Formats: sequence, structure tokens, C-alpha cells
Amino acid sequence: MDAQSRGRADDIDPADQWVLNPHTGNYELRLDQSAGESPAAARTATAEDSGRRGESPDGPRREVPAQRSRRSAQKDGRGPEASAAGGAGRRKRKAPKARRKKALMWTGGVTAFVVVAAGVGAYVLYERFNGNISTIDIGDAGNNDVLSDGPMNILIIGTDKRTGKGNEGYGDKGSEGHADTNILFHVSEDRTNATALSIPRDLMTDIPDCETVQPDGSTKTIPGTPRVRFNVSLGQEGRNPGCTMQTVEAITGIKPDHFMMVDFNAVKELTTAVGGVKVCMAKPINDPKSHLELPQGESTVAGEDALALLRTRHSFGNESDLDRIKVQQQFLGSMIREMKSSDTLTNPTKLFKLADAATNALTVDQGIGSAKKLMTLAQEIGKVDAKNITFVTLPVIDNPAETVKATVVPHPTQAEPLFAMMRSDTSLTEVKQKEKAAKSKQAALLKGPKAAPADVRVDVLNGGEIAGAAGATVTWLQNQQGVLKSTNKANAPEKIKKTTLEYAPNQADQARALAEMMGLPAAAMKQGTADAEGLEAMVLTLGADFKGAGIPITGPAKISDDVERASADKAVCSK
Repeated sequence: MDAQSRGRADDIDPADQWVLNPHTGNYELRLDQSAGESPAAARTATAEDSGRRGESPDGPRREVPAQRSRRSAQKDGRGPEASAAGGAGRRKRKAPKARRKKALMWTGGVTAFVVVAAGVGAYVLYERFNGNISTIDIGDAGNNDVLSDGPMNILIIGTDKRTGKGNEGYGDKGSEGHADTNILFHVSEDRTNATALSIPRDLMTDIPDCETVQPDGSTKTIPGTPRVRFNVSLGQEGRNPGCTMQTVEAITGIKPDHFMMVDFNAVKELTTAVGGVKVCMAKPINDPKSHLELPQGESTVAGEDALALLRTRHSFGNESDLDRIKVQQQFLGSMIREMKSSDTLTNPTKLFKLADAATNALTVDQGIGSAKKLMTLAQEIGKVDAKNITFVTLPVIDNPAETVKATVVPHPTQAEPLFAMMRSDTSLTEVKQKEKAAKSKQAALLKGPKAAPADVRVDVLNGGEIAGAAGATVTWLQNQQGVLKSTNKANAPEKIKKTTLEYAPNQADQARALAEMMGLPAAAMKQGTADAEGLEAMVLTLGADFKGAGIPITGPAKISDDVERASADKAVCSK
């Protein structure tokens, strides 16, 4: 997991070069090596006046230096320990930090994610924070752009690897680091809502082949494995977070843009830095295995108690991982509320400590591998109100192939509608409004005369993921719908996400008829400006949203009421 070293320049810690000027409230570059306040803080009023004009008394103001390049620990074949110890003139790192490798936990990942999203941009000290962040090259598994035009999907990953002082009692002894608990965090295109989908570690699934980038820059394809636990998508056989991202995409049909991983210590440090997180217990907790003791009702937890709460599963429900996920979601909702509270947002010292702890805990993909990129991402996510952040767990049932139930599989009727809602960017907090709007658009689309099936002319191309989809659709149209003038035009020039139907104004009646047959959404309809001539056909291009001939493409307006969900703005007592 040590994708890079955390570099310092010569003997100077970048953080030591920046100090707070109490007169201005800003962090400033300190040119000398002495301790204490910034030289600028001790200057006279004349000096301060010069600073307000954009100059220092001794000349032009220095700009914040650009990010120093951080060498990978693998570049010269040495690990972080060797890098820290070797080389004359280098500052020797403290042993605990030099030995610490990433022991990752999703809970800290989300809290770190929320910390940055809470609005710390004004307090980002680029040199310090950039030095905190570690990155892993996942090749083409994600999205190199920080922002996309549409929805954003960030995969929060955590492992059960025992690393870090005081963490020997957590996770599996000797584990290489599984994808122990995971959250796919989906942010809507309009940035008004988000869905946090928890994926159980014991979900049985197929791990696809994945291409990984090796330390020397070469690539290696890790063969896939059928019907195994989801948690082996990371760490086993050399799989990296990109493999976990591809596994999530295979399960849900949603491609993660980025990933974030953090260590056990993040929970301890972040909860302490924020002054503790309020939690509520429906009954007293006394767990001898995690050493967690909490009274019935509301408490505030931080540090070791917070980590124990998030790791224990013997104190809640039927002691399963699914019940532990619920507790973690409730904790994260409380953490989000605390991060967005005025007590945190208006406290520069608390914000700095939180941001420092958060970036120090993060391992991310190169697409968001700097403080500036993380801040850009955070500003987008920070637009989402807590009341519109919904936690939900992938609906599952016990694995029917097992006599002794130990693993789960996706629910046969509840899982796919949930995935479809996320793919169609439908908010779980605004289902009724979305359903009403969708019906209104669909009604407007179908309003007007419709051509008879025998008069519909359409060329079908396959731009989706299902092999032979164009031919299968033509067969279905001809045999089941009577659209005899439909033609299989094989593969489209390129893959597309959404199915489209291109038609001319004088083909509108044909388009309405075909849209009704196939359940096309209003967004799929692309009317041109010029009328069609002669026997010219419409063009139907099947996208990644196409699931099969006869299956409506319009996403479901709602999910089953049996699928439990929780809002980040509401406090719930853990049972």
C-alpha cells in the first residue's frame, strides 16, 4: 500500500515553514529556522500596511511554493524505512511513522472525506497537506478528471489489516488486507443529493480480471476469480483498489470515478480533533471483546472508544456484519452533522487539525492525489445538504448454496432497482418528486399520434455492454411487436452510457410508437431539424443502460419499502 514516500526537503519539514500570523489570521512562509511566531507577525504597522498593498517591506511578497515532487518509495527499490534512514543530510523520521503502512478503514475514509468537504479550503497549507497524501496508480480503472459533467462516484475502501499502534486487536491476524467494508458514495449531477451504498464484505460475487500498475511502471493482469467473497477484491493475489472498483462496477453497473482509503488511526484522531461524536444506544453496551462500555441513551465517543464502537459487531442486532454496517452508518451521520456544525466551521484551529488528520489518513488515486484536487472535489460534495445524504445497504439474502449460512448474495428483486435508481441519478430523498416528474415527461413524450408498428422504420446499433444486443432487439421488435422494418446495424462506432433514438420531425409518430414499445425515457429522444427523405429510417443506439430486449429502459421510480435507509441529518439510537 506504500505507493509513495512522504517527502521532505532536506532537513526542513514543510509544515515548519508556515506559521500563523495572529494579526492577519493567515498562514505565512517563515524564512528563518527559528521557532515561535512568523516574522511577519512581529513587524510594525508600516510593514502590515506594505503587506496590504501586496508587498513585503523587503520586496515583493513571496508566492506559496509549488508542490514539491514526492518520490516513490519503490523508485529505487527501497521501502519507506530505507528512504527514511538512508542518505546524508536527511532528517531522520520517527520510527513509528517510518514503519507505519496503510491499515485502512472505510469509516475513517468517509469521515476524512466529510472533513475536507466541510469547507477547509481557506486553511489548506499545500506543502503540509500534499506531503500527507499517498496515492496509488490504478491505470484506467477510474477517472483522471477531478470533476465530471455528470454524477460523481467515490468508492470508500477499508481493510482489516492490523497496522498502527494500538490496533493489534482489530481485524484478522495475518491478513494481507481485505476490502473489509466499502461504501459507494454517489453524488448527483446537480449536487443536491448523495447516496452512500454499503456493500457487505461477505457478498458472494465474481471478481473480474483487472490490470494493475507495478512499481516499475509496467502492467500486470490479475486473473479474476468466480464466486468468492467481495472482500478478496483487494490485497489478495496482488489486487489493488482498482480491482475493487472494477468489481463494484460489475455488481452495480456503476463505474467509480475515484477511491479513498484510510487507516484505523483516522477514526481516533478525527473524533478527538472534532471534540467527540454524539451517539445514541438503545440499550447499555458492555462488550468484553472490544472493551466498549456505553450507557443507554446519548453519549459522546472519541479516540479508542469511537474505533471500538465502529469495529464491534457483538453488541448489536444478531451480531452480524450487516448490523454493524447500520451502526457505522448512524455514526457517520452524526459525524457529518458535527463536521457541518457552526462550532466546527467557524473554528480555524479545529478545522486545521481535522484537515491535517484527514489528509494524513488518506490514500487516493492519482486523479485526486493533491490537496488542491481534493479541495476542488470537496467543494462540489460540500454543496450537498446533510438531509439529502442517504445511507443504504445493498439488499441481500442468505446464500442459497450454503447449508451453514455464512455469506450473502444480492436480493433477486430489490438489488437491481436500487442500482438502477443510482444509475439514473434518482435521489432516494426525492423519490416522489422524481417519480412525478418522470411520469410528466413520459406523458408529454407519448402525447400525440403514434404510427402503426408496420410503419415504423428503425436501424438498431449496439453501443452497450451486451454482446448481440442489436440483433436480439431486432428479433424482438419483429416477432413480438410487429416492427418488420427494423434492421440490425451491428456495433455502434463507440460505446455510450445512455440509449438514444434519433429521428426527424416527420418521424415523430414513429418515434412515439417505438418509445412506448421499448420504455424509452424522454432523455433518450433526439429529434433532428430536417425532415427525413424517402425510406430513411430512425437510428436507435443501445447504451449501457439497455438490459435486454423487452426490458423497459426507464429506471424504476422507487425502490422497495423493505430496503432500509437512513438520512445523515437524523439521529438514530443503535439497537
